Amino acid sequence: MSTTDDILGATHISELAKSIRERLGHRSIVLVGLMGAGKSTVGKKLATLVELPFFDADHEIEKVSTMTIPELFESYGEAEFRDLERRVIARMLEDGPIVLATGGGAYMNDQTRRAIASDGISLWLKAELDVLMGRVVRKQNRPLLKNDDPRGVMERLMSERYPVYALADLTVNSREEKKEVIAFEAMQAIAQHLDGIAVTNKESGK
Repeated sequence: MSTTDDILGATHISELAKSIRERLGHRSIVLVGLMGAGKSTVGKKLATLVELPFFDADHEIEKVSTMTIPELFESYGEAEFRDLERRVIARMLEDGPIVLATGGGAYMNDQTRRAIASDGISLWLKAELDVLMGRVVRKQNRPLLKNDDPRGVMERLMSERYPVYALADLTVNSREEKKEVIAFEAMQAIAQHLDGIAVTNKESGK
């Protein structure tokens, strides 16, 4: 049994997952947040728990373009990359339900936010600066951090993006904790959110 099963019980997780899938319909679970927040790591575990396919938007963009994210930034610039990102995410949402991890800047695009709101439930993995830096310094594929002051860049990104990430349907604290624990907290938040939607629809007669 996995760590999550050991802690929570496989039967309980399975029943909660089934309930989430039934109420999601065609909608996808979309993880947003800064680089290093754990969108891919937690997203994969969350997808396993709710028994849905997992996709990473950056990986899908690289497959479509046959270029890496840093190569796309260097060759076409951020604006062109964001447009490609928007189109890839919109296409993927049409094939839901899935669990989708998005790039750090994806949710900043108004059209992408509208697409996610229409076809998904957005979940912000919110992390503190030290947590983010401890994770991203080990990787070399972060084009926005290739400068002399990566911590300063990250602080600027947090100030710019956190108010927009806060528009997401749900927020879960990403911290130095087992991915199973964060993923289950996300699962619980999604279930409670869907409960709220069900109550609202019932009250409005939908």
